[in-house]
Amino acid sequence: MSAQAFSMVITPDWPAPMRVRAASTERKGGASEGPYTSQNLGLHVGDDAEVVISNRRALMEALGLVTEPLWLEQLHGNVVLDLDTQKTNSAFSRNSPAADGVVTSQPGKPCVIMTADCLPVLFCDTAGTRVGIAHAGWRGLAAGVLSVAVKRMGIDPQALLVWLGPAISQNAYEVGDEVRQALIDFDRGAGTCFKPNNVGRWQADLYQLARRSLKADGVHAIYGGGFCTHAESERFFSHRREAPCGRMATLIWLDS
Repeated sequence: MSAQAFSMVITPDWPAPMRVRAASTERKGGASEGPYTSQNLGLHVGDDAEVVISNRRALMEALGLVTEPLWLEQLHGNVVLDLDTQKTNSAFSRNSPAADGVVTSQPGKPCVIMTADCLPVLFCDTAGTRVGIAHAGWRGLAAGVLSVAVKRMGIDPQALLVWLGPAISQNAYEVGDEVRQALIDFDRGAGTCFKPNNVGRWQADLYQLARRSLKADGVHAIYGGGFCTHAESERFFSHRREAPCGRMATLIWLDS
């Protein structure tokens, strides 16, 4: 496993500068019940809003955050915001910005996305001056969300570090011809990221698709991977395994 696990969060195992802080939550450690047990951080999945807000506040306290993370309305697209230039709403607001990624150079501004099978991707530069995050499901990957994130970082790609967080594994991620074709349309070599199964469909490798996209943009320092949200039911939420379900959060910020 490419990360060090604790009772409530995973701390990425990557050579990021000391002032770069990051965490990826597990499903344990919160107050939600039923299919959302117990650290659900998503307000949009049908859980009690007050409980979700309580879970978010508990996470902030556990991570020592003094500024509320910016909780996005995720689109499964390729919109990546720059918090240094974008005016944003309060993170507790239901009118959160619509995007699938954020970047910033401001200390103490946590960037966050939520997932329950899709791939969270963290970015930082080797000097520790800029951080970012992107939500990479198949639609986002086919729309080039990681390429957009690399551009928004505004750093020489050779000076970027990337960590791939918990997502569904290839063995558990069955897709149809239309998904495979959409990803091949974006990357002609992406066919190597699919294995045919015994029902005439495909097993897609989100981790490898992300690595191909990043390497095509000149990013080679890529860490993480090796999780499976679908298989590790005690540890992670999985929309493919059970819906409705909660959402995990992956966060990154610069320590002030």
